[in-house]
Amino acid sequence: MEFTLVAVLGVISIVVVAAFSERLGLAAPLSLVVVGIGLSFIPGVPHPGVEPELILAGVLPPLLYSAAVNMPVTDFRRDLQAISGLAVTLVALSTLGAGVLFHWLLPEIGWPAAFALGAVISPTDAVAATSVGKRLGLPHRLLTVLEGEGLVNDASALVLLRTSVAAFAGSFSLWATIGEFLYAVVVAVAVGVVVGVVNVRVRALLNDAVLNTAISFVVPFIAYLPAEELHASGVLAVVIAGLATGHLSPRYLRANDRIAESTNWHTAAFLLESGMFLLMGLSVKTLVDEVRAEDLSVTRALLIGLVAAAFVMLARLLFIVPLVGGMRRDVEKAAQSKERLDALQQRLENPDDDPQFAERVRGLPEKKVERFKQRVTKRSADIEFTVNQYFGARGGLILGWAGMRGAITVAAAQTLPEDTPDRAQLILIAFVVAATTLLLQGLTLPALIRKVEIPPDDPKQLRDEGVRLINTLAASATELLEDPALTDDAGQPYPQQLIDVVRRDARLDVRRAIGDDSRRKFGAEARDQFLELRLRVLAVQAEELRKARSTGTYSSIALGKAQHMLDVDAARFEQLTDSKH
Repeated sequence: MEFTLVAVLGVISIVVVAAFSERLGLAAPLSLVVVGIGLSFIPGVPHPGVEPELILAGVLPPLLYSAAVNMPVTDFRRDLQAISGLAVTLVALSTLGAGVLFHWLLPEIGWPAAFALGAVISPTDAVAATSVGKRLGLPHRLLTVLEGEGLVNDASALVLLRTSVAAFAGSFSLWATIGEFLYAVVVAVAVGVVVGVVNVRVRALLNDAVLNTAISFVVPFIAYLPAEELHASGVLAVVIAGLATGHLSPRYLRANDRIAESTNWHTAAFLLESGMFLLMGLSVKTLVDEVRAEDLSVTRALLIGLVAAAFVMLARLLFIVPLVGGMRRDVEKAAQSKERLDALQQRLENPDDDPQFAERVRGLPEKKVERFKQRVTKRSADIEFTVNQYFGARGGLILGWAGMRGAITVAAAQTLPEDTPDRAQLILIAFVVAATTLLLQGLTLPALIRKVEIPPDDPKQLRDEGVRLINTLAASATELLEDPALTDDAGQPYPQQLIDVVRRDARLDVRRAIGDDSRRKFGAEARDQFLELRLRVLAVQAEELRKARSTGTYSSIALGKAQHMLDVDAARFEQLTDSKH
């Protein structure tokens, strides 16, 4: 009964705080931490004890899966160098540097505990940063790097934490650690890909949105558990499974299923994220009491936590300098190769302009030439992205200041073995680091974004790109409808009047000229033909959209909006089709 009451009050508190935060222009995670800290010192307020393993194995997988499903694979691939630099290299360097710092400030805890605590405070939490950035109009690429880092860095930190804990028994080897890390990554990627592919293929066999969504809720754990059993990174396996699912679901899953799944997952992710930040705040009083119970100094833990917070913030800012410099060099290299690729594309489109080149092309199989054209187009689009989406030093400053730690840091700290020297004090230090970075950087990040005046994505460019994409999809529909051999499933030609209605209805306009009244003029048989033809048009447009996504010639923003418009239409007609049976 008490647990039920706490859960109900927790959900109500989350909704109320989130609603007020939105009105005040604050990121909800920041407000929830502050409210949680305040409530923890009020007598009579329950302090629910949650096992850290429940957070890491029960809450983290669905949170990461939810974020990964919505991450475009193309965006993740294009920024993989920056993401891996922040999520792997920076995490490793922060762990080493913080470990040395902790051993200097707390020599009595020993090297293994010092590095374990360093691994705990190394990963960032992108939830607060991205919520602020989206509200203030940060460029899409900058948000992608932040979200991608948040997806991967937990895996890096937890592998390093596991290695540091193993060193408590004296079993540490540098080469063994590197080998273990590589093994954890390779096996996790393999497990994630298999789970992601099997996930969408199995769910494609279902014809019920409720059952489909129910299965999706266990997919993160289906990826996490076998990877952990194989001593790999379960967290990374979940991320890869989510990326694979998000990439493949438009091809295999019905639009109605994807829309229902998206709505339910957004709600679940909101409650899980918010609940973690609220619990983080509520835990402070308990942590302070535990430190005092062991006759340790709360003040010392507070001071060391502040020093460690300053260290990780400074280390991130310093790391961003060569990272942005490397991105600038990539822009220069891309600009140099762009002219050569444009010339190659021109020759491929008009081979007769160069007889010698045309002769070589004619000697190759048509499929091979087509695949080569696609690779050139994809590479050209990647170069265009690198050149046009570079966010420069101002974006780098925002990226450096967005390195907030969160509830995962506190949960990871609580997994330290019970025999860790000064364990309660170390957990409190981790909490101070997380709370300091979250509140200091989170509250000042909006002002910094306004101060540096980093330009947002060009709305005119996005609008023009969206129009071009919609025209491409409309052209694919027109090509199908103007095919003289077009017939229904029974082999009968469609009435021209019905084709005209479908053509107008498939324009992908926000306001449609065709509604239910236009379809009532047809009889029952013609209405069935209308539904059949309309779904065929949507299938052709969906295939055209998948081709556009594979070439990378459109931004993920334009692709996402077009996919949503197609999904809304498809879900509408799928429901009408289902109602006939």
